[in-house]
Amino acid sequence: MASAAEQLAANINFGAFAKAEELKARIWFTLGALIVARIGTYIPLPGIDAAAFAQIFAQHSGGVLGMVDMFNGGAISRMTVFALGIMPYISASIIMQLLTSVSPHLEALKKEGDAGRKKINQYTRYGAVVLAMVQAFGMANGLQSMSGPSGSAVIDPGIFFVITTVVTLTGGTMFLMWLGEQITARGIGNGISLIIFAGIVALLPSACGQLLAQLWEGTVSGFKVTLIAVLAVVVITGIVFFERAQRRLIVQYPKRQVGNRMFGGESSHLPLKLNASGVIPPIFASSLLLLPLTVAGFYGTNADTPGWLQGVMAHFGHGQPIYIVAYIGLIVFFAFFYTAIVFNPDDTAENLKKHGGFLPGIRPGKNTAEYLDYVLTRLTVIGAAYLAVVCAMPEILIANYALPFYFGGTSLLIVVSVTMDTVAQIHSHLLAHQYEGLLKKSKLKGRR
Repeated sequence: MASAAEQLAANINFGAFAKAEELKARIWFTLGALIVARIGTYIPLPGIDAAAFAQIFAQHSGGVLGMVDMFNGGAISRMTVFALGIMPYISASIIMQLLTSVSPHLEALKKEGDAGRKKINQYTRYGAVVLAMVQAFGMANGLQSMSGPSGSAVIDPGIFFVITTVVTLTGGTMFLMWLGEQITARGIGNGISLIIFAGIVALLPSACGQLLAQLWEGTVSGFKVTLIAVLAVVVITGIVFFERAQRRLIVQYPKRQVGNRMFGGESSHLPLKLNASGVIPPIFASSLLLLPLTVAGFYGTNADTPGWLQGVMAHFGHGQPIYIVAYIGLIVFFAFFYTAIVFNPDDTAENLKKHGGFLPGIRPGKNTAEYLDYVLTRLTVIGAAYLAVVCAMPEILIANYALPFYFGGTSLLIVVSVTMDTVAQIHSHLLAHQYEGLLKKSKLKGRR
């Protein structure tokens, strides 16, 4: 089956683009919002010595901090008002989804429809504010303790700097959260994913330039550059294949007689994606791996940090066994967890039963739910393994060959998946516009 991108390329009609005013407005709104988000990554945080901090960051950018800077579009390396990025909101979403699974009150809210989801989203925003304040406070303490060859990273340390930093960074995160919601509602694609996507794509040219500079200087061999290029092509091809892969279960509807005529008897299919969780597991896993850095920020200098925490941070660099194991474990956990949230076999089986549908050879009701759960579990095992390989193997190679983070599996997965999702939404809007045009041209009874 052709993907949305292939269908769009095969049936592209620039006249349809010109006439689809709503689609054009959504695309322009999305581009404008992403430009605003990118501008914010260049507004410096008040009280920071930019030159001194750049030197300090260059010495500590090899671990999880470098990956977070990639997700934030370079906002941490420049220490701007968007340094926290959208990660506090993602962390709050993780916590809220976990609580929804164990709290009867939140589970009841989820089943109330739109009103319940709005209430849960409101709780998520409150949680994001609290997490952003906590992370901003930790970052402010860490910044005050940083010093390099050019001096301290903070021009005037003190309580005023801490308060200013907490307010500024929390406000930046809240603005990005609001901007992402606006993109989702009034633009094209998922706003939060697109903000992360824009940050990664914006840094790809500099990453390619850095790689070519290393090749020119002789610090990286031509073989390594060829290897990373081949690896990137293989990873992108694998991502496209697995993101499109799905298991189709045949759904049969019985025939029914109305008067002397027979109706029904059609067969349809229920598509189950191999990777139903999308890019959520790697993003969630990366967000949780920030916890040691956040905790360490409360202690200020390395001398004040407990020995056990220093040991944890030392093992959380790229390519370290503990980091890789934790990363893979979190990806697998969130792949199963998020799939269980987005697809409920019991509800699906009940809906099929209400509409008279059934899977051939499977009794409706409980047996159908058990079969759907069995198939979905097997698919999720393959999907989780695919995510773990795509995200973990390139990170190991990057650690060994000292190449930029932007060529890793996580960044490529986000870029490719978000691109496919956005193109699919554009294709859906074009189809809806074409159907609307057909209805307007047709001679329908009652049309004014």
